[in-house]
Amino acid sequence: MKHFHTSQIMKHSFLLILSALLLLTACRPEAAVPTDAKPIGHQANIFPDYRDITLPPNIAPLNIMVREKGNAFVGAIRGADGTEILAAAAEDGKLMFDTLEWRKLLETNKGRELKVSLYAQTDEGWVAYPTYSLRVATEPIDPYLSYRLIEPGYEIYRQLGLYQRNMTNFDVQTIYENNRDFDAEENHCANCHNYQNYNTDRMLFHVRAKHGGTVVIQNGKAQKFNMKSDSILSSTVYPSWHPRYNFVAFSSNQTGQAFHLRDKQKIEVIDYGSDLVFYDADSNTLSNILKTEDAFETFPCWSPDGLRLYYCVAQVPQMVGLETDDRINRTMHHYDSLHYNVMSLAFDPETHRFSDPRMEINCDSLGMSASVPRISPDGRYLLVTLGAFGQFHIWHNSADLYVKDLHTGELRALKNANSPVQDSYHTWSSNGRWMVFSSRRDDGSYTRPYIAYFDAQGRDHKAFMLPQQDPEQNLLLLKSYNVPELTKNAVPLSAEEITKTVVDDAAIKGVNYK
Repeated sequence: MKHFHTSQIMKHSFLLILSALLLLTACRPEAAVPTDAKPIGHQANIFPDYRDITLPPNIAPLNIMVREKGNAFVGAIRGADGTEILAAAAEDGKLMFDTLEWRKLLETNKGRELKVSLYAQTDEGWVAYPTYSLRVATEPIDPYLSYRLIEPGYEIYRQLGLYQRNMTNFDVQTIYENNRDFDAEENHCANCHNYQNYNTDRMLFHVRAKHGGTVVIQNGKAQKFNMKSDSILSSTVYPSWHPRYNFVAFSSNQTGQAFHLRDKQKIEVIDYGSDLVFYDADSNTLSNILKTEDAFETFPCWSPDGLRLYYCVAQVPQMVGLETDDRINRTMHHYDSLHYNVMSLAFDPETHRFSDPRMEINCDSLGMSASVPRISPDGRYLLVTLGAFGQFHIWHNSADLYVKDLHTGELRALKNANSPVQDSYHTWSSNGRWMVFSSRRDDGSYTRPYIAYFDAQGRDHKAFMLPQQDPEQNLLLLKSYNVPELTKNAVPLSAEEITKTVVDDAAIKGVNYK
């Protein structure tokens, strides 16, 4: 058997990559604007739809695939300052712009418009499609987006992971993967990652089934905790880390699934019990905030100043006194009549005490139901998903994003960012000018991250898909993105370090109950 040194392997790999890049380059035509192109009346069909959008000045290149017949394609983007960058494609129509040229173009055109011209070489010669515009905002988006990738298999999490994408380029970092190569003995779920005030120095996520527990990362160290207690309803589920103090608000949910026999929405995820709990990470103490039989409280979220906790709640007086099986059956048979309102509680950080609930959005009176309230960093806007019923709106075609102006009380649907199908699970950027949310607008089955500008006047703009180096990537990747979260920095620990914590079941720590 022949043995190779590491340096030989690296050299061989480098030559293979270089050869592939040279071959790819050789297959692409020259990036030059054709001088003899004839104007054509209709807009080019492009994917993703990046036409007439507002984009951050630090976003990765918006590479596109032109879905028109042609032997070759050219894309030209011209800035208001006269700067122009070009990309060329063969029959596949994939226009991929140079990252350095793109970055310079955006930097010199902040607050201004870019003009995009597309050309196709047909059997009759070159044609020019109508030019469209992109507007470059002055405000950047946070550089990192974390998310979970999971097969939409409902009950099977065969291979999934948490990942973090650098929004300024196409680099992706693995935060944690359950099993790259499937192993039934190691099969488990990872979910509900959350950060303190857009900073990864404090973060957490849950592990379910094998190696179960809540992984908490702080002070450069990962630890796993068993958050269960006889004094709380169930495991901790949806988290929100306090923006200033080392506190976490959780919902504690008893959750079930039901499958439709005749419905494109396929599945219902329902709670048959849910409360709110409070975790003091400094003292490792867990306590109940709201423990009720006649209400389902879920999706807690702190205000930016940390003095108010928002959440969703459905009133269920018919559940009082029922045993678990009866609660499940009743919820399963009346899932489409559950309406969750948005409420809030005032919070005193010194005493850890909460006030009586205050109504924020009476969704029941509107014939709607809420999930995932999120407050803008300036404290003015409440962003929430509203649907016809229930709280797991990722499955509901009726789900749209709404914003309430907390100064004026006005509640309105996002006019430009929403789509006819599911738009849900959303996050603000740290400057409040961008939203990232999950949407199934492309095919109705897979959620993908969409980005929308929210200007200083409180107006939402057309949403666009997270850019990828290969513009066809999202069509080829048979995974759903969910729980998008923006952060200012990358997760400080490697996937290997986090994995050691997850699989070390002997080191799991308990919590105190107060």
